[in-house]
Amino acid sequence: MRTVHFFSVFSLFLLGACTESEPLYIATDYAYVGSFTRGLEGPAVDQKGNLYFVNPDHSGTIGKIDTSGNFSLFIDQLPEGSTANGIRINEQGNLFLADYTGHNVLEVDPETKAVTVYAHEPNANQPNDLTLGSGDLLFASDPNWGASTGKVWKVEKGNFELMVDEMGTTNGIEISPDGKTLYVNESVQRNVWAFDITDSKNLENKRLLISFEDFGMDGMRCDVKGNLYITRYGKGTVVKVSPEGKILKEIELKGKNVSNIAFGGKEGTTAFVTLQDSGYIESFEVSDPGQSTVRRNVN
Repeated sequence: MRTVHFFSVFSLFLLGACTESEPLYIATDYAYVGSFTRGLEGPAVDQKGNLYFVNPDHSGTIGKIDTSGNFSLFIDQLPEGSTANGIRINEQGNLFLADYTGHNVLEVDPETKAVTVYAHEPNANQPNDLTLGSGDLLFASDPNWGASTGKVWKVEKGNFELMVDEMGTTNGIEISPDGKTLYVNESVQRNVWAFDITDSKNLENKRLLISFEDFGMDGMRCDVKGNLYITRYGKGTVVKVSPEGKILKEIELKGKNVSNIAFGGKEGTTAFVTLQDSGYIESFEVSDPGQSTVRRNVN
């Protein structure tokens, strides 16, 4: 086990405790754990405050920073043929991994570290990233980078169901706090789309939320007010966008190739951001908790 070097002072709770005097939306180096790979991605925080992420040290690994600031390889190698990208964690603490080389969603027991196939789809391009609703309802983005196309799948135990075909390069994906809207971004086309989630958990009423003129997009998360935090790969920023599609703020990071974001900390107001060009995880404080830190109100 290696100890992480922290470059910000955190009181009470090492994973980003927020204090009244701590400025909002100012990015700092949170942790350096050596030579991250270019596949550093998928941050997710469990209910105990542990931060997980994929592909530190070498491809096919899952890293963990505990609340004492210790870095370790939680999983030093996934099963042969599997490489994770996005991570989501359910209320029981189980990790769901988007296995883009094995065309699976994997499930990991947090105690035994046993890795099982939650669902497999041989016709999927990847999948790339995940979002999680109540009852372990998962949606997965599925880009085809070579063709600049993509799909969206609904994933339940043992089954992938195609929800949307013929999109652009689907990447970041997130459910709104009320469980009624699914957001999906297209990295190459620079669009963010919104879909209504029906009572039967299907998707309809596709509409454009926002588009950008330059740089790509990667992972994204909502806060409890429904604002969407979108990582801008290559630009080195995170954009805060309202549910109406208005840019509320753009947070400057120190690195440029920002790949994903998650919320944690004692109050749920610390954003953790993975970067693929700097060797650091950066963090900044926000005004409202991330929805992943509270139970979603999805029936």
